[in-house]
Amino acid sequence: MSRYPDVPGPRVEDDPVLAQLLEELRRHRKDAICGVLLYGSCLRSGNIYDGLLDLYLICDNYRAAYGNGLLATANWLLPPNVFYAETTAQGQTLRSKVTVISLADFQRGCSRAWFESYIWGRFAQPTRILYCRDQGARRHIETALLEAPRTLLQRAIPALPDQGSVTGLWEQALGLSYATELRTERSGRAGELANSAAAFYEQMTSTHADALDFDLNLYEVDGALHYRSKVKRSQRGKSGLAWALRRLQGKLLSITRLVKALFTFEGGLDYIAWKLERHSGEKIVIPDRVRRAPLIFLWGFFWGLYRRGIFK
Repeated sequence: MSRYPDVPGPRVEDDPVLAQLLEELRRHRKDAICGVLLYGSCLRSGNIYDGLLDLYLICDNYRAAYGNGLLATANWLLPPNVFYAETTAQGQTLRSKVTVISLADFQRGCSRAWFESYIWGRFAQPTRILYCRDQGARRHIETALLEAPRTLLQRAIPALPDQGSVTGLWEQALGLSYATELRTERSGRAGELANSAAAFYEQMTSTHADALDFDLNLYEVDGALHYRSKVKRSQRGKSGLAWALRRLQGKLLSITRLVKALFTFEGGLDYIAWKLERHSGEKIVIPDRVRRAPLIFLWGFFWGLYRRGIFK
């Protein structure tokens, strides 16, 4: 099987602040972390000190990472859990959004075993492996990372035009996944991502073209990779229905995860406001009643933001 590509990005051994953050995170989770992944805007920009690092901590299991308790149960019932972490060294502060998931759930989440696109849609994009405890853990994680783009292609192509550029294919495929969550990004975000990592997506398409449940032929036009698919009508019909269900399911689960994050993410409400402001360009003010009783008043607050078009 092909190896997962070495996505360019920061090296832990070259950045003592990043090394300290990862050491603190591993120690905090009782050395149950077998891998750490970096993806998202900081990886794309190349500046890990601009904004929040998107880190995924892959643990052996939830009991090992938390002990017995509510956090382990919450992570098991609706993975993943999200936390905030920062560290300061040599006069620099590194801030991160830390997501915890078990290796077993990560492997399932990257595969077709999971209907929801939350994991496989997210890790179909370029991801840098910052740390692996050993070669066995690396093999498991790389295999899962390779499976995620294959799953997205398998799920998305039957819902897309039967031919076009590979970059356009990924723009539309990522757009389908984005639409299953409450997103704050401006329109065109999927296109920016597909174009910024065009070589990565071409490589993933070539890697998986012969492993899909339908014919996918690749060819070049003026130096750009194009595709032509042959999908049965019944597969297209099932795919359209499946994505409609994912949109409904995904938005409900997005709200549930946000509520759960209020109890795991220190300053969770302020983080939500910051993230919405950053992507929408509009000032978000958290009402006092929402801070006092989020479980009661958060729903109306979210509904108001939705009606304003802050997220979709």
